[in-house]
Amino acid sequence: MAIDYDKLMAWPFGQVEQSYTAKDSILYALGLGLGADPLDSDQLRYTFEEADGFAALPTMAVVLAGPGFWARDPNSGIAWQKVLHGEQEIELHGPVPAAATVVGETRITEIIDKGADKGALLYLERVLTDKATGAKIATLNSTTFARGDGGFDGPSGPTRPVHSLPERDPDSHCDLPVLPQAALIYRLSGDPNPLHADPAVAAAAGFKAPILHGLCTLGVAGHAILKTQCGYDPARFKSLALRFSSPVYPGETIRTEMWRDGDIVSFRARVVERDAVVLNNGKAVVAG
Repeated sequence: MAIDYDKLMAWPFGQVEQSYTAKDSILYALGLGLGADPLDSDQLRYTFEEADGFAALPTMAVVLAGPGFWARDPNSGIAWQKVLHGEQEIELHGPVPAAATVVGETRITEIIDKGADKGALLYLERVLTDKATGAKIATLNSTTFARGDGGFDGPSGPTRPVHSLPERDPDSHCDLPVLPQAALIYRLSGDPNPLHADPAVAAAAGFKAPILHGLCTLGVAGHAILKTQCGYDPARFKSLALRFSSPVYPGETIRTEMWRDGDIVSFRARVVERDAVVLNNGKAVVAG
């Protein structure tokens, strides 16, 4: 079944409501590796509910009230086995509550036909709101690369612009280790794909071991920016956007390289052990 452009543009995602507690916020932070140093008081505010200023990490917005693996629905016409998460953006309109009931509303904003044998790009937007107050928490934009679904005579553009990194050497970097069990912890925040847990499934997909979730890699880079550019103050973390480049294996070290120009932090992330870029063309906006 080929992509039906009009059908997908009107895909009925519906509202997704999710209630979560401080325990879930802590579990998300632990999945990113916070708390590896239990004496680090800055990290403790994200891993201990009685800590002063206890808060959810800003990047936690990406795991809240999402539509799930909707492309697996046969009616979508998408070859879901060939789908990749290409890009992710987070724009925060306020702090992510440490505990709340939130509502997510997802829609497809455009589908780009790259041509037969070249795939398609699906641009999605999710707006996250606090059910109790109606306050908008975040707007999340993502790009899904449907590698097997080009050539449906859809629009060929425009595509989203890519943030260019400065040509100078990075102004700073932050190395954060990925725990060997990180994927097993992170999957409890909402992505149970066995690719991240079962060695046999990973081997069948061509990997030597279960790989880290892409959104977990995003969270580690977000942690690096929160730590080095925001002094661990979540109110200063305003937005983040990036491209996924390559997978990470649990147990590796992620180095986030950063360039600061005013409120703009350009960044990329690489695995130190393999010198492999895993996130690229990153842009964050921070206050102060």
